[in-house]
Amino acid sequence: MRTPLIAVILLHAVPAAADRPVHTFSIVARDPVTGDLGVAVQSHWFSVGAVVTWAEPGVGAVATQSFVEQSYGPLGLTLMRAGKGAKEALEGLVAADAGRDVRQVAFVDATGQVATHTGKSCIAAAGHEAGESFSVQANMMEKPTVWPAMAKAYRNTKGDLAERMLAALDAAEAEGGDIRGRQSAAILIVSGKPSGKPWAGRLFDLRVDDHPKPLVELRRLVKLQRAYNHMNAGDLAVEHKDNEAALREYKAAAALVPDNDEMVYWHAVALVGMGKTDDAMPMFKKLFAKEPRWRELTRRLPASGLMPEETARKITQ
Repeated sequence: MRTPLIAVILLHAVPAAADRPVHTFSIVARDPVTGDLGVAVQSHWFSVGAVVTWAEPGVGAVATQSFVEQSYGPLGLTLMRAGKGAKEALEGLVAADAGRDVRQVAFVDATGQVATHTGKSCIAAAGHEAGESFSVQANMMEKPTVWPAMAKAYRNTKGDLAERMLAALDAAEAEGGDIRGRQSAAILIVSGKPSGKPWAGRLFDLRVDDHPKPLVELRRLVKLQRAYNHMNAGDLAVEHKDNEAALREYKAAAALVPDNDEMVYWHAVALVGMGKTDDAMPMFKKLFAKEPRWRELTRRLPASGLMPEETARKITQ
C-alpha cells in the first residue's frame, strides 16, 4: 500500500527547534485577473528574502516568519503542487511542528485559497488578516493596527500584483511597522501558470538585503524590473519577426527608465536588425560619447552574427 504524500512529508516535517527570529510583516496574494502568485516582506533582519519568501509558478506562495522554520516553504509548495489546498497543506505542517506556537506562516494556492497561522507565543504585536485571495501577517510590530492597515491598502490599491503588495508594505511601515526598525525587504512574484521549468515563470524576484530605506529601494528595483520585462518581451518579439510589438515594448521600457545605457544599447542594436540603422545612429553616438567601450563592443558584434561588418564599421567610424 502506498503511503500518501502528505504522510510522507509530515514524517519528515518541521523540526521542533526554532530557527532564526525573523520578526517581520509580509503579504501573500494571488492576482484574480492574471492568476499570478506573490509574496512580499520587510523586516529588521538581514536578507529577509532569503528566508521568508517562497513561490512556484502555478502552485502557490508561502511566507514563513517569526521564529522562522524555512521548511514550510519547500514542503508547503510540494503539498500544493500535489493538489492539496492551502488550508490543508498548512494545517498538516503546523500539526507536525512542535514549535508551532512561535511560528507565523501564510500560504496562498493557485486557486486563491489562503491559510494563515499565527502561533500564540509570537512576540506582540502579532496577528494576521485574510481577505479574498490574500493574507497579511506581522509580528513584533509597534502596534496591532499594522496588519489591518496592510489589508486595507491592498484592497484599495489599483494596479498589478506588485503594486498592490508594495502598497501593503508601505502601509505597514506608515503604521509603525517593526518595533525595531527596518533593514531588508523582498518581493517574489511568479506566473499563475505552471511552467514545468524551475527557472521559468518568475516575474519579479528582488531582494534588498541591507538598506536604511529598504522599501524605497525595493520600489526602485521593481520599476527597473518592469522595464527589463518590457525589454525581454521586445527581444522575444524580434525573434518572432514582430517588429511593431518589439518597438512598442522597447518604448515602454525607455519610458520607465530612460537613462539606462544597457537598454538603450540593445534597443539600438535591435533597430539595426530591423533595417532602421538611421534611427539607431543617434542612440549609438550618445552612448559612445558617454562611454567609449560601447563603441568597442559594437565592433565585436559581427563576429557573433549580431550585426553586419559593414554596418558595424559605419556605426563606429
